[in-house]
This record gives sequence, structure tokens and C-alpha cells, in this order.
Amino acid sequence: MLLLIVLLLVFFGLAMISSVSVYESYNKFQQNDFYFWRRIMQMVIAFAGFIFCIAIPYRFWEKTSLLIMLGSMILLGLVFTGLGADYGSSNSWIDIPFLPSIQPVEFAKFGLIIYLAHWMSEHREEIKHFKYGFIPFVIILSFVILPLALQPDFGSILVIILTATAVFLVAGGSFFQVFSGGLFAGLLGLLIVLNVEYIYNRFVTFFNPELDSLGISYQIKNALTAIGSGGFFGLGFGQSIQKNGYLPEVQADTIFAAISEEMGFLRTALFLGLFVLLAFRGLQIARECKDSFAKLIAIGFTISITFLAIINVAVNMALLPNTGITLPFISYGGTSLLVSMMMMGIVLNISKTA
Repeated sequence: MLLLIVLLLVFFGLAMISSVSVYESYNKFQQNDFYFWRRIMQMVIAFAGFIFCIAIPYRFWEKTSLLIMLGSMILLGLVFTGLGADYGSSNSWIDIPFLPSIQPVEFAKFGLIIYLAHWMSEHREEIKHFKYGFIPFVIILSFVILPLALQPDFGSILVIILTATAVFLVAGGSFFQVFSGGLFAGLLGLLIVLNVEYIYNRFVTFFNPELDSLGISYQIKNALTAIGSGGFFGLGFGQSIQKNGYLPEVQADTIFAAISEEMGFLRTALFLGLFVLLAFRGLQIARECKDSFAKLIAIGFTISITFLAIINVAVNMALLPNTGITLPFISYGGTSLLVSMMMMGIVLNISKTA
């Protein structure tokens, strides 16, 4: 069931990218199918990683968890060197000559979940203790959060904190400690919102979408227009109007809005049902695991992808401030697709061996 869901999402994403990216492909590269063929290349690499992770016993990731974590930290550090690239409001990519751009935060999520699962399964009796459980957890989490705050990439920080916290609680962590830490993080976040202009603008447009519709509210206004225009049955495949220069990053951050415009409410609801099934099956696999490490990475990977999908959809519907989060398996982006499929490949390996 999980394999079928992943395949349906990936190929549905390919179809939608081929539809919604035509205008931007032609405007930027003078060819209608640039993003389509780039997506094909991304899929080839992602499927190689997917098959590798299905075939390799999940214990491999436990043995190499520290190396993977350190490797992801090195990649995060490279964005602050001459290899770092700025696409938008954050410096979150690595540009290596003759290779596609890499988004290190995706590997950081992957490495963090694996390392936390290993560390927590080894320290099950200490997780509830503030000194030996919560404090080390916060320190480990900080190694990922701090470089992301410097980029800045607060959307990814939100997903990582939510995912890591869920894994911590499932491993036996104290809810009171998490709640107290969350209050402190919330106050710190409020200071950041008030002092970082582009984040402040996103919150302003969240509370007042009518403000400056040709400026800071432009993306959310056009996303809502696209979703509303789809009605119950949609305008039809390839018939989106908002994709023609109105939706920024239509093949990435706002692809859900374009999907809603073309597919309509009923078919979009069926599509979102695939993410519900993915979450259900992933958590079911985790629940059936007898091995603590396998249980925690299955939960971590499943929740990470689920949170990404929820946040992206909520942002497009103006239910959350803009975060710059893409829709897993669907949005254009090679690193995101590769890591998402590797995560699900490991969960599939767990389902047949743990």
C-alpha cells in the first residue's frame, strides 16, 4: 500500500509539473517542457535512491547515523561558503559546478531523524530526565536549527522542530519539558518575527490578506484566487489561468493552488487523501515494529512528510503564514524528491524486516 501511494504521488506530481510549469519554462528557457524534462532527471536519481533504501537493511542507517549526521552538518555549513546560492529570501542552496543545485536542509532532516532515533533507542531509560534526556535532545537539535536560522530558513526550522519533538515524545520524553521548551521557543520566535522584515511581512499578510495585494500579499491573493476558481470540478488539466505568470514559483511552493484550480475541490480532496493514507500506513508500520530504532525512524520519516504536506496546503489556503515549504513528491525540486523517496524506501524496508 505504501509503495503504491508513493508511486501515485510521484507520477501525479510529474503530470502536474508538466501542466503548470509551461508558462515559466518558456519565459525563462524558451522551451515549454524544460521543467518537465528536468523533473524526469530528478525522478531517475530519486528512484535509484528509493530502490537502494528498500534493498539495504535498515540497520545500516543505525550503524552510520553519526556519519550521516556529521555529513549533513557539513553540507549545511557549505551554504556559507563560496558554494552557497541565494534563491529568494534565504541562502539555502549549494551550487556545485556542472551539477544540479542541492538543498542541504533536506539531508539535514534525514540525518537528524536517523541520529535522534539511534540516540533515543540507546538512551530509553534517560529520555524522561531533564539533564540526561531533554537537554541533550535540545543540544542535538540546535546543531541543525542554528545554521538554518542564519540562512534564514524558518519554514524548515518549523518542520524539523515539530518532527523532532514528535519523535522525542514517542520515545518517552516528558510532555511538560517539551511544553516548557515550546513556550520559550515561541517567545524567541516572536522576537524574530518582529525584527526580521520579510518574516514580519508574511505574518502581516496572514492576518490581513487584503493589504498590498500587488506587493507583500501578491502570492497569497493569487493562490486563493486559483483555489477558488477551481470550484468543485476544476477548470481541467492544463487549463489553469493563474499559472500564467500570476502564481510565483508555481511549479514549487504554490503548485497546490494550481492543482486546485485545474482539478477542483473533489479531485483535489482525493489527491490529498493519498497523504492521509501515507500517514496512516507509515504510522501503522511504526506501531507494528518491535525494534525501537526502526519504530522511531518510521515515525520520524512519516511525520516529517506529513507535516510538510499539511504546512504547504495550509499556506496556500492562507491558514498559515507563508513558509516557503514545498509539497513533498509533487513540487519541483530534486533534493526534496530524493530525500522524501529515500525516507519512504527505508520505511518500506522496515515494513518487511522489522
